[in-house]
Amino acid sequence: MSSQTTITLAQQSADIMYRDDACAKAMGMVIEQVSEGATQLSMTVTSHMLNGHKTCHGGQLFSLADTAFAYACNSHGLAAVASSCSIDFIRPAYEGDTLTAVANVKHQGKRTGLYEVEIVNQQGKTLAWFYGRAHRLGHRLTGEE
Repeated sequence: MSSQTTITLAQQSADIMYRDDACAKAMGMVIEQVSEGATQLSMTVTSHMLNGHKTCHGGQLFSLADTAFAYACNSHGLAAVASSCSIDFIRPAYEGDTLTAVANVKHQGKRTGLYEVEIVNQQGKTLAWFYGRAHRLGHRLTGEE
């Protein structure tokens, strides 16, 4: 038996996407876990992410959730993009908070899927709920048919 760990299709898909994901890298997002139909990403709120109320800008929360959603809906190795998304903000995040976005598939058909993402802070308090609809593009992330 080989001592090498087998890389799952979900992990391979996340690695392919993260390689060119300048936005996720610039925002300091880290892939914590990935499996088929699910991902967990984390990010620390920095001073550059604050709005005029000195809370994390909603767009930053949306970007974190959208990225977790993207990695979850591409986790089967089939290229997919968002066709619609919405977010409900529950409570604010502050500078220094560590945020975790957990994305899970609720339904995945041949072409479309529904995903839900919860963002929590380091105390486990829910900050936002994000809902995304994915559309598969008809090809693999690797470019193979």
